[in-house]
Amino acid sequence: MPHVLLIEDDAAIRAALIRGLSDRGHAVASAGTGMAGLEQAVSSQPDLVVLDLGLPDVDGRTVLRMLRGASKVPVVVATARDDESEIVALLDAGADDYVVKPFSAAQLDARIRAVLRRGGERKADEVIEVGDLRVDPRARQATLEGRNLELTPREFALLHYLAARAGEVVSKRELLAEVWQLPYGGADKTVDVHLSWLRRKLGETAHEPRYVHSVRGVGVRIAAPES
Repeated sequence: MPHVLLIEDDAAIRAALIRGLSDRGHAVASAGTGMAGLEQAVSSQPDLVVLDLGLPDVDGRTVLRMLRGASKVPVVVATARDDESEIVALLDAGADDYVVKPFSAAQLDARIRAVLRRGGERKADEVIEVGDLRVDPRARQATLEGRNLELTPREFALLHYLAARAGEVVSKRELLAEVWQLPYGGADKTVDVHLSWLRRKLGETAHEPRYVHSVRGVGVRIAAPES
C-alpha cells in the first residue's frame, strides 16, 4: 500500500482527498502547512508527496526546493496555473508531475500511480543513454552525438518516456496517458505529429528510422541504431 503525504491547507479539500485516496488503496498522512509537511516528509519518508503550492506559511515552491535538498521522494504539485512556463519551472525545480486545480481524487490517483510506476522502473533523475543519444532529465536536455537537440517541453517528455523504456514497444494509448496525461485516451494523430517532429530533430524519418521505430498496429519503440 503506497504511503502518500498530502500537504494542503484547505481542511475541506484535504478531507475529501484523504477519503478519495484512501478508498483507492493509499495510506494517506496529511499536513496543513508547508513546514509541518516538510518535517513529516523527512521523518516519515513517504512513497510520494502531494504538494499544494498555495500554503499559508511558506510558498509551495520554496517547500519544493527545501524538500529536494533533503529527499528524493517523488512530488506531485497542485497548481492553479495551467501555462507552459509555470509547468516547466515546477518540473525544473524538482517536481515529478503536476495536477491543475480543480481536480478530483480519481485524477490525482492516476497521477500518483503513474509517478510511482515510473519511479519503480528507473530513477527520475537518471541520465539515459541509447546509442549516441543522451537524455538528462535533471537538466531537461537531450543530445545526439554531442549535439544539443532543441526540443519543446512536450518533445522532451516524449523522448524521455521512450528512452527510459529503450527496446520496449510503447502503445500510443500509453503515451497519451503518461506524456499527455490523458488517462481516458485521445487522438492518435497527436502522438503521430509529435513523433514526426521528434524524428526530424533526430535526423531521421518514419521511412528511414534510426532511433524511433514504429511497430504497425502496436506502437513505437526507441532503440540504438544497429552497427
